Amino acid sequence: MFDLTGKVALVTGARRGMGRSHALALARQGAKVAVTDVSQEECQIVVDEIKSAGGEAAAFKMDVSNKKDVDTVFDEVVKQFGRLDILVNNAGIFIDKPALEMTEEEWDKTIDINLKGEFLCAQRAAKEMAKNNWGRIINISSIASGGVGIGFSGAAHYAASKGGIIGMTETLAVEWAPLGINVNAIGPGAIETPMITPIIKELTDEINTQVPLKRIGKPEEISAAVVFLASEEASYVTGATLYIDGGWLAQ
Repeated sequence: MFDLTGKVALVTGARRGMGRSHALALARQGAKVAVTDVSQEECQIVVDEIKSAGGEAAAFKMDVSNKKDVDTVFDEVVKQFGRLDILVNNAGIFIDKPALEMTEEEWDKTIDINLKGEFLCAQRAAKEMAKNNWGRIINISSIASGGVGIGFSGAAHYAASKGGIIGMTETLAVEWAPLGINVNAIGPGAIETPMITPIIKELTDEINTQVPLKRIGKPEEISAAVVFLASEEASYVTGATLYIDGGWLAQ
């Protein structure tokens, strides 16, 4: 099960944290992986890890909020690997800032990377996937996304972007189903990554009271869901959001 041999995957924000974990997991299942982020040098470290384990990968520097950058890198990926089958829209930022103190620049930067960036990559990926009438787009959202999700202080811009991802995912799933492309989202809870390191102490008490499993999740626990949604076994799953949060939202 979950055999991705012959598939080509592109992962954004893949130089560290969850993105790195997703790239490694997809490669272990046989996919050729384009590792992308704002630092090609750090992406190359992940590529070297994949190659040392017998996989195939390449590193690309890409700013997801820049359409020209996105188009250039996607063109390079298709030129090198011949196709694109899987996109993991993982790139994202979090700037902890109370709403009354938030600047327009901080708002715009968060929305541009977290939401617009996912759209630009999904749009470009879909154009390639449609050529083969098969594709998997996996958008990384968050439990801080409104609706059934939860709110966090200092995260108005972040939550707005992550909620937008879920709405966008549902619409793209409807539009692109006739093209053979499945579009889904994953909403992680608190996961042990460099992005939450600065607020880990603040989260500890909340996790102990709100999360039934009483711990922070590991990137690999999200990557397992990424592999499933990227596989043929997820052929009837589209427009869904899978929350992986240790039971936080069940409280």
